[in-house]
Amino acid sequence: MANDQVRNVVICGSGPAGYTAAIYAARANLSPFLIAGPQVGGQLTTTTTIENFPGFPKGQDGNQLMMDMEEQAKNYGTEIVYEKATAIRPEDGHYVIETTAGPVRTHAVIIATGASPRMLGLESEQKFWNYGVHTCAVCDGGFYKGKTVVVVGGGDSAMEEATYLTKLCEKVHVIHRREELRASTIMAERALATKNMVFEWNSVVDEVLGEVEGDHKKRVTAIRLKSTKDGSTREIPASALFLAIGHMPNTDWIKGTIDLEDSGYVKIGSHLETNLEGVFAAGDVHDHHYRQAITAAGFGCQAALEAERYLVRKGVAG
Repeated sequence: MANDQVRNVVICGSGPAGYTAAIYAARANLSPFLIAGPQVGGQLTTTTTIENFPGFPKGQDGNQLMMDMEEQAKNYGTEIVYEKATAIRPEDGHYVIETTAGPVRTHAVIIATGASPRMLGLESEQKFWNYGVHTCAVCDGGFYKGKTVVVVGGGDSAMEEATYLTKLCEKVHVIHRREELRASTIMAERALATKNMVFEWNSVVDEVLGEVEGDHKKRVTAIRLKSTKDGSTREIPASALFLAIGHMPNTDWIKGTIDLEDSGYVKIGSHLETNLEGVFAAGDVHDHHYRQAITAAGFGCQAALEAERYLVRKGVAG
């Protein structure tokens, strides 16, 4: 893949942000080059039905949605390689993206490598992933209306997730390893005052229990807890487990070159620009607040428009 050609814009990442950026850049005749990354299509490829992405009144399979975005990007002229970006560096007025298949040169870059949810590390967690184990209440809470669910975490994000679920579910158990929440005072007070939210203090998830009938017939039936004080275990009947213990932005490959927040997310300006001129960020790689497919797609659109304007100013496009 290595050659001396300098691309107009290289997009790193293939989730909603990356593919949307590619569609906009391609329609602007920028001939975008997209490096798909290790998980083609991003986190949505591991989900089942998505009910909150506009345009699909009956919902849409997450993997199919990303395949459709990929096809749309290709149809408008995006070149896609199924490799991983490993580093970025300025060189002679442009940028070099190192990949697992060699370097790529470009005038502009859109970083859309997303973020990965923190997991508990249980085998049973993986077994029931997206069949009762989730990381987004807004995305998947609707599947458990009127049921009992469990949320793991003690920070603001966990309280937001749990509070949202109390509006849908009969009961929400919050599992926290300590005796007090890490959440801000106002978030903690609001959660503690919610009638159908039950707190399980000094506890961790020991096992996700459920029934399995083939590869696609799985359901969670209970969560086994373990006391952090005496090691004793007990089970809570529940239909789902929501993990709210944080996300890890996929930014290790740009550390030392692109300015990052203390949390590891890309630090951006008001127009998605990074500390390097002509390098923009889009989606969950910088957005730790919304983390939705539709907002990621919106950021991808914005980043492509900003990249086009940069290339016009530079005299490369326009």
